[in-house]
Amino acid sequence: MRKTLLPGGGVNLFQGIKAKCREAEASGQKLYRLSIGQPAGPALLSARKAAAEAVMSDQESMHEYQDNGSPGIPDFARRFIQSHFDFSLNGKDAEYLPIPGNKPMLGLAELACGAAQQQFTIGTTDKPGYPTPTDWSKYLRLKQYSLPLNPQNKFRFEPTDIKKGTRLLMVNYPHNPSGQIATREWWREICAYCEKNDIRLFNDNPYYILSHVKESCALTEVAAGFTDLSWAEAFSASKVISNGCGWRIGAMVGSPDFIGDIATVKGNTDSGFAAPMAIGALYSLEHDKVNVAACREIYKRRIDILIDIMTRHDMRLAIEPGAGFFTLWKRPDKAFGEDIKDAEHFNYLMIEKTGVVGVHFEPYMRYSVTGDIASMADVIEDAFAKAKIGYE
Repeated sequence: MRKTLLPGGGVNLFQGIKAKCREAEASGQKLYRLSIGQPAGPALLSARKAAAEAVMSDQESMHEYQDNGSPGIPDFARRFIQSHFDFSLNGKDAEYLPIPGNKPMLGLAELACGAAQQQFTIGTTDKPGYPTPTDWSKYLRLKQYSLPLNPQNKFRFEPTDIKKGTRLLMVNYPHNPSGQIATREWWREICAYCEKNDIRLFNDNPYYILSHVKESCALTEVAAGFTDLSWAEAFSASKVISNGCGWRIGAMVGSPDFIGDIATVKGNTDSGFAAPMAIGALYSLEHDKVNVAACREIYKRRIDILIDIMTRHDMRLAIEPGAGFFTLWKRPDKAFGEDIKDAEHFNYLMIEKTGVVGVHFEPYMRYSVTGDIASMADVIEDAFAKAKIGYE
């Protein structure tokens, strides 16, 4: 008998939203997608030019498998990581690894902790949050739990929230969808706890360069000072060179043991990224910092516009975002004269009645600013005025 051999999981959140959008468009509704999680338009021109030149190179190393060593771009991983910081990483007790974007590495990080050999407990920042680490944990039959994230703790969990027996923490700061950042003091507490309790610590960090507050701190800045901590941090070019989401370029840094284990799994299962795209991404990060910074400033201005509009129509912000291009809101209890059952109910009502599309993470709504919010300001204003938002 033919049947799936995978564990059940229901419809993917984003696929469900896309299906609802298709239904609304079929009925004649014009949509305004504040749900999109990738920058509108192409990658930065500097990145495209450098990648184009690399594509035309006759050098064999530019076109071969890059594996874990990236022969087409020597020292890529260290240079890519270094481009994120204004201090030198030289002398740090750390290893580097080039990667084809962050997302494919999440499952490999779990495998690198022994998931194929035995079950273990893993804590994740997925409620609210991106579900990939949880999905991988389900496929690998790990004992996964969600660390508490809410307005009360400002979407930063405490060391006391980490369950006894945890082997791996997979976190995401700056956090999607809240935009919360990690501070140096907070990382010190988490690192000290993980070092003391022999817990590996992994941070998925694609938004660090898009931080809007100076307090934002990467795990790398703190973890390298803990001599017995097993840690890794992944950075991606997807959002920092404008729209590089399809380029699949990034790098990891971390303690030699953890990076070594990830590299072993990766080396046996992956052939590396496309060297010309890596050349382009690295060029922008090393030589076009003005335009990389301009992208960040565009998102901050758009966030300010969106928050102004939505708060004037009684939507309540869950937290002020400190990085990225997302805003997170408490879902209302009433809208359009109806009692709201949950965030999905509210999102689908907004799509049907106004065309404004968000992403529901019960009990929150995420609205992004990857598109030109100023050009949609009147539509957004009218939509939330029409909704007549209410909270109990």
